[in-house]
Amino acid sequence: MYVIDPLVDKQPYQFPYLPPYAGALRPPAEAGPDGHFDNIPIGTPEFEAAHAYACVRRVLDICESYLGREIPWFFGPTYDRLEIVPRLRWDNAQSGYGFLEMGEDEARGEPQPFALNFDALAHEIGHLIIFGVMGAPRIDPPHEYFAYHEAVADFIALIGLLHFDTALDLLLRRTRGNLLIANELDRFGELSDEKQVRLFSHSLRMSDVSAEVHDLSKPFAGALFDILVEIYQVLLFERGLSDLDPRDFRDLRSELSEEELEEQLSASLGANDNRHFALKSALEEARDLVGEILVRSWEELEPETLDFRWAAEAMIVAAESGRASRFAGSVIDNFAWREIL
Repeated sequence: MYVIDPLVDKQPYQFPYLPPYAGALRPPAEAGPDGHFDNIPIGTPEFEAAHAYACVRRVLDICESYLGREIPWFFGPTYDRLEIVPRLRWDNAQSGYGFLEMGEDEARGEPQPFALNFDALAHEIGHLIIFGVMGAPRIDPPHEYFAYHEAVADFIALIGLLHFDTALDLLLRRTRGNLLIANELDRFGELSDEKQVRLFSHSLRMSDVSAEVHDLSKPFAGALFDILVEIYQVLLFERGLSDLDPRDFRDLRSELSEEELEEQLSASLGANDNRHFALKSALEEARDLVGEILVRSWEELEPETLDFRWAAEAMIVAAESGRASRFAGSVIDNFAWREIL
């Protein structure tokens, strides 16, 4: 990978205009005497460049660790490296054939670069990682393929977030371990305290959403979130950290109101102030089990024929054949509840 910072306003890439960028560039960000980049002042173009590179690299490392091998670039026959453009005067972000480029959000009156938003970067590199493992479609794929990409790229960002100790600590202290209440975990791409791109924690089923790609992605994304939370909750129950076994309340969201659900889960966790690291260990294990199931399921899928049902079945196969085999029932039940199976 490499980062460029054009001297003049660059238009977003669009076929047939693709990397490499041929215009004049600002000097690259430089490491300090110790070889690290933490000497770069926040608020500078160099910081945005270093931050974008670091986030992309971290998410790729995480997915490769789950897969157990290097993930190639799907554009490898043409380009050896990914070109990262950390900032354009553009209100969007995109990744594609040989590039990843980030725009800026102006919702708060002044431009906020997406290059400083971990979720946005992780989502975009998520698309390229899926292509790298599964391959890109050679013919037009089913419509659900595109919704699948959006759901899974979102979830990759969420899994990536859970690899930061600061995020884990903040999350667990604010929620006291109850992950079904509104918190940092179920918000994707939060741009300010008021604006969110999407929510993971919801009760939408396939019969509740439209064919619009982002709306259609919500039940599958919600199922992934439910699997993560259920495995976490089972681990807490087994370790004596909660008295609620989610396997006894498979349809909690349909049986209880949001207030009742929050009350029961919070009460079941009790006073966990002194058990922070035990909760954290359970969440980290749940994170890695679901991450492995998801990433390894891609090897069972073909983009030309992928739909939600096949994607769910591939995750069941990945669960049954790996460390998470005892949670295969949770994967089945949560996809079935969302009307995917």
